[in-house]
Amino acid sequence: MDLPFLTLDVFTDHTFGGNPLGVFPDATPLPSDLMQRIAREMNLSETVFLGPPESGGDARVRIFTPGKEVPFAGHPTVGSAIYVASTMEHSPAEGTLTVVLEENVGHIPVDVRFRDGRPLSARFTTAVLPEHRPSPVPDADLARLVGLEASDLHPSLRPEMVSCGLPFYVIPIASLGAIRRAALDAPLWQRLVAPLWADHVYLICPEAEGPGVDLHVRMFAPAVGVPEDPATGSAAAALGGYLSKVDGCEAGSLHWTLEQGLEIKRPSLLQVEADRSGGATSAVRVGGSAVFVSRGFMAVPD
Repeated sequence: MDLPFLTLDVFTDHTFGGNPLGVFPDATPLPSDLMQRIAREMNLSETVFLGPPESGGDARVRIFTPGKEVPFAGHPTVGSAIYVASTMEHSPAEGTLTVVLEENVGHIPVDVRFRDGRPLSARFTTAVLPEHRPSPVPDADLARLVGLEASDLHPSLRPEMVSCGLPFYVIPIASLGAIRRAALDAPLWQRLVAPLWADHVYLICPEAEGPGVDLHVRMFAPAVGVPEDPATGSAAAALGGYLSKVDGCEAGSLHWTLEQGLEIKRPSLLQVEADRSGGATSAVRVGGSAVFVSRGFMAVPD
């Protein structure tokens, strides 16, 4: 059979930037093992399979990396919402339309912004609030894990494991020069991090290259077949929880702009927001732009 698919570049406003996403519409009846084989064939950070809603949302979404299915991911959420919004009969010419995606982590509302009748960007609210766990690995080992010295770690921001639906090991780096030099030591990762709750390594640095950008970030996920990700919305959500906790204000809204993917020639921009109420994080949102890139068919054996 021939399965139609399309691709988008997510967390960018131009082709060949951001994080490529494969989208297979009307595909959720496919067996899970076939979805996994298709995702491996696409060989993108994630491929999504869409189907009709099952529990009151606008679309059922299943997300696969080349190595496994994941319950939630950021650039698939943004890209899927923009695609679904583009197919709706009564989408606005200007303004915002809310799309509710049914992912394995739960219902995720996504606000899609339209201009001249086209969906340009989307912002989602995480289905779960941040969960924090302390770093179990000594700082010196974390530095070696990414090919750096202990002095390259940030002097005041502490490593921590955080999740808003997908766990990440957040490792703060002191300088832009150091985070650019970082390279994951795969055997050391296998020994120190692979068995942990958070096995995705997320480096953050409060210095950036672009104007108006707050942090430079990189993400390594060998556990799911992604050596380095161009743009990681689920990690950005975890970072929103991390930075909200660091800020510690009693109430208010916080905002950060992140750059990612520069080291692998896929420049990406992500917008992160966190609300605080009663001294705790009460909501996390992640958004960005996306562009349609290609359409085609995959020949899949019956």
